[in-house]
Amino acid sequence: MGAVVADDGPSGVKAPDGGWGWAVLFGCFIITGFSYAFPKAVSVFFKELIREFGIGYSDTAWISSILLAMLYGTGPLCSVCVNRFGCRPVMLVGGLFASMGMVIASFCTSIVQIYLSAGVITGLGLALNFQPSLIMLNRYFDKRRPLANGLSAAGSPVFLCALSPLGQILQHKYGWRGGFLILGGMLLNCCVCGALMRPLEPPKKSEATKEPAEKKVKKKLLDFSVFKDGGFLIYTLAASIMVLGLFVPPVFVVSYAKDLRYHDTKAAFLLTILGFIDIFARPICGMVAGLKWVRPRCVYLFSFAMIFNGFTDLMGSMSVDYGGLVVFCIFFGISYGMVGALQFEVLMAIVGTQKFSSAIGLVLLAEAMAVLIGPPSAGKLLDATGRYMFVFIIAGIEVTTSALVLALGNFFCIKKKSEEPHTKEEAAEREELNKSEDKTPEDAKVDSIEVEQFLKDEPEKNGEVVTNPETCV
Repeated sequence: MGAVVADDGPSGVKAPDGGWGWAVLFGCFIITGFSYAFPKAVSVFFKELIREFGIGYSDTAWISSILLAMLYGTGPLCSVCVNRFGCRPVMLVGGLFASMGMVIASFCTSIVQIYLSAGVITGLGLALNFQPSLIMLNRYFDKRRPLANGLSAAGSPVFLCALSPLGQILQHKYGWRGGFLILGGMLLNCCVCGALMRPLEPPKKSEATKEPAEKKVKKKLLDFSVFKDGGFLIYTLAASIMVLGLFVPPVFVVSYAKDLRYHDTKAAFLLTILGFIDIFARPICGMVAGLKWVRPRCVYLFSFAMIFNGFTDLMGSMSVDYGGLVVFCIFFGISYGMVGALQFEVLMAIVGTQKFSSAIGLVLLAEAMAVLIGPPSAGKLLDATGRYMFVFIIAGIEVTTSALVLALGNFFCIKKKSEEPHTKEEAAEREELNKSEDKTPEDAKVDSIEVEQFLKDEPEKNGEVVTNPETCV
């Protein structure tokens, strides 16, 4: 791997905002779909596993929990790998890991072996795909980035609606072993998506400017300087509080309907409604976030989405019939889609492109702890009270609190900081721009001639694609 050129996102590259970026967006859509939907889709095989190994439902549920824990908890490891080797090689290895884990699981003879294969190995593979795909999306899109984030996030509900019925068909025809084997083959598509992530290179420079470029400081494998950014700290705190309650309602809404004595099929249809609304909410929210007036205030839109989600949970706790739960799922799908479309867009806006690869890994690690605490704590509360109302109320309070933390923190800290340059490079560019504005008309004439000649020599200023043998598939 030492011969690979790490695509570390050089600051001199302008995001194409299109072109090959649409292929990158397609790959990110598929990766996001697998990453978020796969842990839930595997649950359709749980009854077969319970019958095969003579275990309880809580034992099989650990498969999904381990998958999610690996997806979130390995964030720093993914950041180090991306900063060392580049996004494409990491994603290709991750695709092999994800597929290999499910293939090995199809031959397992105990539930512990499935934990290690389908849980740890597949979870690590999905993590090594998910984070680099977001990093590449951030590098290829700038002006259209909110829309790109919304479209890629729509992969989660689309794949959830597709993988769950597919899993049931595979289980019926081939059993859980055949189903795991086929799903493992499908996960090899992650390697195809990784091959789409072609790194960008800066525009070619003249001989006079090559020497200063060679003195570039070596990039850190994991940049802990993001913790000096007050905006990043506030975002991480708010996101950790948010995920405590964000995933609770989708987990318990079906059981809530069954507790009200509705048929299993009718209860499961609630998730279909939620997912269908979510599919359209994410790209629409991305379009809204990309509007000229909205984008500078995107963090407030994200805060509104969280408040909307928390308020929906509080209203859903009052549902006493199936109609009330349907209304809850509709509004929850809208708010849940808004949160999914904006969460990484806001982080990109706070830390910038250069530090995003490290920042997302650290944020996911913090969220991993909250993900493991949230649903189990809600389950214990349900066991103690026997009422779903309290579960939904606690979830709503947690999400609403996170919105207030982010909004108030942004108003007092992040907004002021955003007016200052994020890095020394940005400060130098701004100083150079100020100097250029102070030039005399004679200097401007000379510069205009030089610029005209420069444009003739280098017509293409957007980031070009590296096609060296080491990184090309």
